Amino acid sequence: MDRDVPAQRTPPPRDASTGRVPLAVAVVDENGLVSHWSSGARRLFGVTRQEAIGCPAGELLPISGVLGQREEDCGGFGPELDGAPGGSLSYPASGRARIDEPEQGRIDVLWWAYPLVGPGSGRILVLAADAARVSGAEKADGRDTGTVAPAFALHTDFPGYEELAGRLPEILPSMSVGEATRIVAQVLELGYPVLEFSQLSRIPVTPDWGVPRHSARPLAAGPRGEGEAPEPRAVPRPELDLEYAAVRERLEFLNEVSGRIGTSLDLERTIREVTSAAVPRFTDFAGTHLRDAVLAGEGFPDGPPDVTTVWHRVWVEHNDEPGRWDDTVPVGESIAFPEHTPFFQCMVTGEPVLVPYVGEELSNRISGEFEKRDLRPLITHRSLLIVPLKARDVVLGFMVLMRRPGREPFDDMDRTTGAELAARAGLVLDNARMYTYQENVADTLQDSMLPQVEPRMAGCDIATRYLPGARLGRIGGDWFDSVKLPGSRTALVVGDVMGHGLNSAAMMGQLRTAVLTMAMMEMPPAQLLRNLDDLAQRLGEQYLATCLYAVYDPIRSELQIANAGHIPPVLVRAEDGRAELLDLPTGAPIGVGGVAFETATVRVRPGDRLVLCTDGLVEVRGQDIGAGLAALCASAAHPAASMDDACDTIIRALNPHGGRKDDVALLMARLNGIPDDHVAEWQLALDPREVARSRRLVRGKLIDWALSDAVEAAELMVSELVTNAVKHGRCHRIGLRLVRTGALLCEVSDDEPAPATLLDATCHDESGRGLLVVSSLAREWGTSTTAHGKTVWFEQALGGIPRPRSHSW
Repeated sequence: MDRDVPAQRTPPPRDASTGRVPLAVAVVDENGLVSHWSSGARRLFGVTRQEAIGCPAGELLPISGVLGQREEDCGGFGPELDGAPGGSLSYPASGRARIDEPEQGRIDVLWWAYPLVGPGSGRILVLAADAARVSGAEKADGRDTGTVAPAFALHTDFPGYEELAGRLPEILPSMSVGEATRIVAQVLELGYPVLEFSQLSRIPVTPDWGVPRHSARPLAAGPRGEGEAPEPRAVPRPELDLEYAAVRERLEFLNEVSGRIGTSLDLERTIREVTSAAVPRFTDFAGTHLRDAVLAGEGFPDGPPDVTTVWHRVWVEHNDEPGRWDDTVPVGESIAFPEHTPFFQCMVTGEPVLVPYVGEELSNRISGEFEKRDLRPLITHRSLLIVPLKARDVVLGFMVLMRRPGREPFDDMDRTTGAELAARAGLVLDNARMYTYQENVADTLQDSMLPQVEPRMAGCDIATRYLPGARLGRIGGDWFDSVKLPGSRTALVVGDVMGHGLNSAAMMGQLRTAVLTMAMMEMPPAQLLRNLDDLAQRLGEQYLATCLYAVYDPIRSELQIANAGHIPPVLVRAEDGRAELLDLPTGAPIGVGGVAFETATVRVRPGDRLVLCTDGLVEVRGQDIGAGLAALCASAAHPAASMDDACDTIIRALNPHGGRKDDVALLMARLNGIPDDHVAEWQLALDPREVARSRRLVRGKLIDWALSDAVEAAELMVSELVTNAVKHGRCHRIGLRLVRTGALLCEVSDDEPAPATLLDATCHDESGRGLLVVSSLAREWGTSTTAHGKTVWFEQALGGIPRPRSHSW
């Protein structure tokens, strides 16, 4: 092709149609890197915008010689149409190249390169089209289109376009100033990147995001004399074609955005995707705000927003210089927007707010509504569009969009496009919001069902871990618990309801409550599991669970354990650090029915550690559970500085990457025991004189233990309990025991099975005030019954006598 010697042409009839071929548009910066990459470039070259931006242009574009690289460095592109200058580009160039595209094979590409003026000298605009499409369009018209004469089309992404418009006659040597003016007026109205051509000219057009404000017609040259510039004349074309091109471009943008957002149900990630998708194609700045309640996952906001509504700035995206917005509109800030601002107008009406141009007066007025922040440098002379993010007619947030000076201002179609973008984003955000809310509800439910285990019980230390599974909303049926029992004993329990979800969690709550109740009644482990099995069958046939129940007696240094289909516990011996699985009789799971349970007694020593867990920690799909149990023993035996460290060591060893599908419950108890010299026991006769003796015994032992401050209260409470035992006992012996741990425990036992009852004695009653005195002075007190009688006990805080915290019956 020769731009200097145009071929002879015959003017077309006035109703001749024009052809269109998709056009690729790219901008190369002064460093030879791609800074703009249109959707047409993606389609032509098969490279996405994310892959192209920042990439050396010579690796993507067939512009041999334009950037100073050798032709062999350009991937072997073919010969140029016209001689492209070597080194830097100071005037327009064009060329032709054959390139290999993975999906299309070898394609023939026409390209044009123009130097851009304005900020950032050295930049180049590159236009490219499929040569086969051009020739095909020519044949469809049935005539030769003549020479290629591409014209630069104004685009808001390219600063300096006004000056470039005046250089069109230089870019197209055969064009007059009048032609250039008319082409500029026309291409400003077009909204889609195409290569427009009639019989005599081909005009590339880049998107302008605008809607045709008046009828635009392509230009064609009329007959002219030798050496005379062609006289342009209009070729009629329906206005609908231009509107269709603009609408199609917007639909492509919205479709691309829809494909990029909603890849995750994470709320903050979703809003970042929405914000980033709008820049720079639709806007130069995008800032997204969400209502605080939405971001916090507190459910659907109540009522419309007002001046007190707190908004959280989730993300900001822009193509200004880095850091320009950080101080004034920082990400993560929570703010309530003033009433007399366009932001407030959008959030209360739920409708887009369009300000085509923010002049200095309006900028001063908006900025004046905000305390201690000057928005004027950021919003003055810009075009502003604010669109609401709504779901079910409730405003969840809004997006602030701005275009820089020099870019086409937002108009009515932009408002429609922005509203559609916000509508799609609002739907995705609402899905993420509901997921976040449901996760919070699930976590709250799960946390409420798990006990707050005391880390230190009489004679043992306890550490626990719970890991929610990845399936079905993080709710499962695994649980653990510890129960304080009379006689300084502690009940330890771990259970696993089969299945997942709300039903399993609900059953877990019922079984845990039942275990707690029966433990307080001092049921032996096997009897407790039998009663639990009966309860599960009453609740329904679908209720199945495994359970391990153990009672630790630190004075006798023994464990009593019963198992209902659960994986065995691990006992780590303090003497040699050896870990072993306890060989226990294994009953059927809770809910099967008709199966006997057995209680096993295991002797332990101070410092031994008991590890109870659910099968989610040791089971791996496709792997024998024996391997998981062996790994549990190995990790439990590993030395650790504390109980918490020991639990973490087990979790890291058996769940190194996290994300187990099943939930996990882990309970570890260090069985410290209680030294013999911290326990004192006496047998008292069924004689009223023994009340005075009991006071002397308690006084003497507390002085031996250097607990003189506790003597007075302890004497009074022991006196009342022994008096009741003497009065109501049947046999000849009464048991009295003192145990020193973190508190002082006193127990008085007799053979009367009826539990002690707190009476509401009046001033006229001669008796009935004993337990009232104990209730007033003790930190805790209670009564428990056995087959041989009952035990009444109290705990006294050492170092003070606080009011009682609870009563156990």
